[in-house]
Amino acid sequence: MLKKKLWFLLPLVALVTFTLTACTGTSSDTSKNSDVTAELINKNELTIGLEGTYAPFSYRKDGKLEGFEVELGKALAKKIGVKAKFVPTQWDSLIAGLGSQKFDLVLNDISETPARKKVYNFTTPYMYSRYALITRSDNTTIKSLADIKGKTFVEGTGTPNAALAKKYGAKITPSGDFTVSLSLVKEKRADGTINASAAWYAFAKNNSTAGLKSQTLKDSVVKPDEVAGMVSKKSPKLQAALSKGIQELRKDGTLKKLSQKYFGTDLTTK
Repeated sequence: MLKKKLWFLLPLVALVTFTLTACTGTSSDTSKNSDVTAELINKNELTIGLEGTYAPFSYRKDGKLEGFEVELGKALAKKIGVKAKFVPTQWDSLIAGLGSQKFDLVLNDISETPARKKVYNFTTPYMYSRYALITRSDNTTIKSLADIKGKTFVEGTGTPNAALAKKYGAKITPSGDFTVSLSLVKEKRADGTINASAAWYAFAKNNSTAGLKSQTLKDSVVKPDEVAGMVSKKSPKLQAALSKGIQELRKDGTLKKLSQKYFGTDLTTK
């Protein structure tokens, strides 16, 4: 998986097979764009694919779909004058669903890659995903990636996090759960872990980080991933309208407010 997967404490509920329609109403100052509406799978609805079990981006709380990208999807639908219809889907089928026209848009912490851009279009980024280097708070030997050679790092198998740690010479212990990774570091069974800074911020917002410390790697060391909405190449007008909506949500402070709500900090600026 090319995106940096965030493994959270929040329990992941079973994937639902039904869809949830979130009625957001029509903006009082936005009339429907006929060209954009014509590109939608279901007219008057923006069909959005997401996992729905991927907190804090999209997850269920008391049976209701919530999260950063859920609120973003509703706001974007409102910008183009339609309703948002969410379709929770397993990760393995999410991108394929866009290709088979199951969705108009995918919002799932997906970053642009050269391979993906050959097949799909992307909106302007709405988040910048940076890496966090996490160690015990009493560790004085690991201050940068240059210091992790020969150290034991606990990472998800096949993730960019593991690839980065391996590139700098760390020995990898596999773990597919961010909380477990932090526990292993805290218990001195591993020297550290690399993960998305968003994962750390979301964890720290709701849990104690006593005994641990994190530093976000500078852009000059590792370029941040640009997280954006993914749309079909058959929908260029929709891509443009969504990009415009994201720019407006950034300008009016909505993106920043949503990021602070779900991550405790602003991850929407470059």
